[in-house]
Amino acid sequence: MLLGVNIDHIAVLREARKINDPNPLDALGICKLAGADQITIHLREDRRHIHDEDVKAIIKQSSLPVNLECAIDEEIIDIVCKLKPSRATLVPEKREEVTTEGGLNLSTNFARIKKVIKKLHDNEIEVSLFIDPTREMVELSSKLKVEWVELHTGTFANIYAMLNTNLSQTHHSIKELELPKRVLKDLLQKSRKEIKKTASLAQEFKIKVAAGHGLNYQNVELISSIKTIEELNIGQSIIARSIFTGLERAIMDMKELI
Repeated sequence: MLLGVNIDHIAVLREARKINDPNPLDALGICKLAGADQITIHLREDRRHIHDEDVKAIIKQSSLPVNLECAIDEEIIDIVCKLKPSRATLVPEKREEVTTEGGLNLSTNFARIKKVIKKLHDNEIEVSLFIDPTREMVELSSKLKVEWVELHTGTFANIYAMLNTNLSQTHHSIKELELPKRVLKDLLQKSRKEIKKTASLAQEFKIKVAAGHGLNYQNVELISSIKTIEELNIGQSIIARSIFTGLERAIMDMKELI
């Protein structure tokens, strides 16, 4: 299974002090040496962490493929086409969100997304769609003729955290998941089953399957054991662990788990 390391959170630390330290560019060689298969970054419309110059430098200097997550905003897509990453992953984006909160709604944005995909393909950039794990989204992805889908694992990760960690005892507790453990266990099993079923369906449609969002060292094996998933994109948990272990060790630990 491939591992894409999302280095956005290095830029988050940099932007906290508005200086050029730490520099996400410094992570490229470490990621390669540690066994990462891909560099993943997200150029948000609000530029809250990764900036245009980061994307340009990373694509130019990375010897690993670069997966650039982006919204379907026209200005952003023009930048993507100019810089030509290995892959563009189209994601939903809201200014007020802390992080991406779900998959693209392909049904309400079908025509617009189709136009964006054509533009990316015309520029020889392969396309992935970040989607919720449902049959409808896979069927629409097939109609859009993309090479990849990335299944949103955020719901799974939230349920896992409320069931198996101290999250419910903190101020970050997820109110709608403050449920009895037996209920959370059922929800977790259901969520994983949906991911597995959707991954198999995508494979039937000849679409390669990635997964990501909220995956960490505690929950990742439940997803990496799904054989139809070819790639995981993981960022925050790896960068968080690297504070204590160093980035190379953090990546190697994740690779060992998956």
